[in-house]
Amino acid sequence: QYQGLAGRSTNEVLQLYSAHGQQQKLQRSSVVIQLHGTIKKRLKQDVKSLRSFALQLSKDFQHQSKTYLYQVLTAVQGIQLQNEAMQMFQLKAFDLEQSLQEVSERYEKEKQKRRALHNSLVELRGNIRVHCRIRPLLPFDTAAGHSISQDRQRNFSERVAYAADDETVLVKCSRPGHASINKTFQFERVYSASESQDTVFEDVAPLLTSLLDGYNVCIMAYGQTGSGKTYTMLGPQSENFAFSMEDESELGIIPRATQEVFRLISEKPPGSYWVEVSVVEVYNNEIFDLLAKDSCGKVFGVKRDVVTTREGKRDVPLLTHETVENASEFLHLVNLGLQLRVRHPTLVHAHSSRSHLVVTLTITTIVSGDNFGTSWEDEQSSQRLNKDVSCTFPQKMRENKSASSSRASSPAQHEATEKLKQVKTRLQLVDLAGSECVGMSGVTGAALRETSFINRSLSALADVLGAIAEQRSHVPYRNSKLTHLLQDSIGGDAKLLVMLCISPGQKYLTESMQSLGFGARARQVQRGQVKKKNFPVQSKAK
Repeated sequence: QYQGLAGRSTNEVLQLYSAHGQQQKLQRSSVVIQLHGTIKKRLKQDVKSLRSFALQLSKDFQHQSKTYLYQVLTAVQGIQLQNEAMQMFQLKAFDLEQSLQEVSERYEKEKQKRRALHNSLVELRGNIRVHCRIRPLLPFDTAAGHSISQDRQRNFSERVAYAADDETVLVKCSRPGHASINKTFQFERVYSASESQDTVFEDVAPLLTSLLDGYNVCIMAYGQTGSGKTYTMLGPQSENFAFSMEDESELGIIPRATQEVFRLISEKPPGSYWVEVSVVEVYNNEIFDLLAKDSCGKVFGVKRDVVTTREGKRDVPLLTHETVENASEFLHLVNLGLQLRVRHPTLVHAHSSRSHLVVTLTITTIVSGDNFGTSWEDEQSSQRLNKDVSCTFPQKMRENKSASSSRASSPAQHEATEKLKQVKTRLQLVDLAGSECVGMSGVTGAALRETSFINRSLSALADVLGAIAEQRSHVPYRNSKLTHLLQDSIGGDAKLLVMLCISPGQKYLTESMQSLGFGARARQVQRGQVKKKNFPVQSKAK
C-alpha cells in the first residue's frame, strides 16, 4: 500500500496517513465497545450470582443462628437445671456430712467408752496390754547382701503388713503357687507407719499416772531385729549410740516417760517423792550393771546376779541406784549406760543391739498416817529419828539430818517419826534385743553365740507367758536371767504393756508373724488384778 505513495504530493500522503489512522481508531473503538459490552454483561451475571449467593448465605446464617441459639438456650436451661440439682445435692451432702459427723462423734464416744470398759476388764483380769507398731519401709529392707534375682528382690521389698484400723493388723500371707491368705490380729492399739512418736506416747502416758497412784508399771518393746524397738523406746541415736534431745518430736518412750513422771511429781508436795535410776543389760544370759563405777569414778559394766528375797521378790544385790532430781539427770545416766551396751552389725541392721536393756525408775513416796505426804519441814524433823527413811533419802535430806543429829527428841517428834512410811513404786522400761534368723542376719563367731542367747531368752519369755496363761503350777522364770529379772513385772506385780514392733516387708514375714503370734498369746494371759501399793493410813483412835 505504500508503493502507490511514490510520486504523490506531501498533502496526499498526509491525507492518506490521516485516513488510515482514523480507520484504525474506528476499529479500536469498535473492539473496545464490544469488549466493554462483554465485560458489562459478565459483571451483571457475576453480580447476580453474588447476590444470589449472599441471599442464600444470609438464609443459611439465619437458619444456623436460630439452631445455635436454640442449642444455647437448651444448654443454659440444662445448666440451670444442673445447678439446681447440684444445689440440692450439696444440701443433701451437707446434711449427710452433718449426720456422718454426728455418727462419727457418737462412734468415737462409744469407742472410748468401750476402750475404757475394756481397760477396766484388762485391769480386773490382769491381762497384758499389747500395742503393735508397724514401721515404714526403709532402704535396708532390700535384699542387700544376698545373691537373688531382681524379681525376688522386688517381692522382698513388697509391703505385706498393714494397720487395717487402730486395733487390727492385716497381714498378706502368700507362697509361690498358692492363693494369698489374709490374716488379722487384734490388739489394744495398732499404729500405722505414718503415726508419730507423739501418738504412741499418748497411749502410754496414762500408765504413768498409775505409777504415782501406787502401781508398778513395766513397758516392754518386743520384735525382730531392725523392727524399730530402740527407736520406739529411745528415739533416734547419735554416733556414740546416745539418744539425741535436739528434735523433741522424735523422742521415744523412755525420755518422754521420764519427763512426764517428773512433771507429775512437780505437782505433788515438795519432798514427798524422790527418784532413783538403775540401768542394766542382760547379755549372753548374764546381768551387767551399766552404772557401776570403778575407783576413778568411770562407769563400766559390772556383772551382777538376781536373787529372790525372803518376801518372794526379785532383787539384784549391789546394783547401782543413782538418785536423780530431774529428767536431765536421769537421761544423762541412761546415756552413760547406753554407751556400754553391746552392739554388733548384721546384714539386717547396722547397729543391732545384742543385749536386753532394762532401765528402772524407782519412786519412793513419803507418806504419813494423817495425810498423803507431809510438809518438807515435818519430814526433815521426823526423818532425824528414822534410820530406815534417812538412809535412802536424797543427799539434801541426809545433810539436814547430820546437821541436827545432836538435838534431843521429844515424844511429839517420836510420834511424827512413827507416822512416816515409805512406799516404793517401780517403772521398768525394757528394750529387748530382737529375735533373729541366722540365715537372714549372716552372723558368725561371737555374734552367732549372742544370737543363740537372745533367741533362747525370748523363747523363755514366751514359755513363761504360756505357763501363766495355762495356769500351770510351775512357771519357769529361772530358765533365763531375763525372765528371772522381770519375774515380778511379768507375774502380775505390775501393769505390763508390750509394744510389738514389726517390719512391713515380705522379707521379714516369718519374723513378723512370730512377733504377732507372741503378742496375741500375751494378750490372753490373765494374771489376776494387779496389786496396788497401799498407802498406810493411821486410825484416829491409835
